[in-house]
Amino acid sequence: MAHRLFEGKEHATSYWKYRVSPSAQLIEEVMSFLKKKRGVQPCDLAVDVGCGSGQGTVLLAPHFSSVVGTDISPAQLEVAQEHATAPNISYRSEPAPERQCQAEELPFADSSVDLVTAMSAFHWFDRPRFLQEAHRVLKAKGCLALLNYTMDMELEYGDCSHTLNTVCKEFYAALLPYRNPCLGPCSVALYKQSYSSIPYTEKEWQECMWVKKSMTLSNYMGMIESFSSYQALLKKDPEEASRLSTDITHRLLAVMGVTSPETELVVGVRYFFLLACKSED
Repeated sequence: MAHRLFEGKEHATSYWKYRVSPSAQLIEEVMSFLKKKRGVQPCDLAVDVGCGSGQGTVLLAPHFSSVVGTDISPAQLEVAQEHATAPNISYRSEPAPERQCQAEELPFADSSVDLVTAMSAFHWFDRPRFLQEAHRVLKAKGCLALLNYTMDMELEYGDCSHTLNTVCKEFYAALLPYRNPCLGPCSVALYKQSYSSIPYTEKEWQECMWVKKSMTLSNYMGMIESFSSYQALLKKDPEEASRLSTDITHRLLAVMGVTSPETELVVGVRYFFLLACKSED
């Protein structure tokens, strides 16, 4: 069963503002795999499924003649459209029957797509149905890329990084009871399971690629607050969610020895992904 979240305009705006986008290094991994399997064949069409507000979609634009981001949330795609500057990017949502864009019912012809991606979205899909649909729309030697990152991010600031991460682990632990049950304790296992189920002979799995990103403390907090577990707490008990966020922010500021949440630090993000190439028909 697919799960619908992150659909409000306010949440979509915070998604664009705070969520980390895949790094250039990660996109290069995907493109290297695709080119290795396809050789000199042109890259015509990429489809980014569950694209949200489009942070990953825009990174595909330099590599394809056309890139289409799909999502079931018109609010997310409204934000994505506001930031789509490349002329070869378009978006499709679900406001009208002819534009249905559920991940499990993609509006593309059989064997028409060179690359299907899902960046931090696959775990919300009806996974077996989506994999069947991706197989249907992919060309022979087309590729599937499923990317995500874990919540256990690590902060670096001066010589107090260890203490900062002790506080962060308390934050993550406090949110764990509000994690969606469909994800289990760690979504890595869901992706591993799907990797094993994909029948393609040419596929790769990478579980630990650390990417470091500079951001302000306030942006780090905004990112965590955009996660489904914090949003679930916010919905259930807004006062407790606010109290927890404020307490963690104050504790992190105290450890850093600063007063401004706009102070920059480095956030380490642990990505994992699977890449698979459809066999010749």
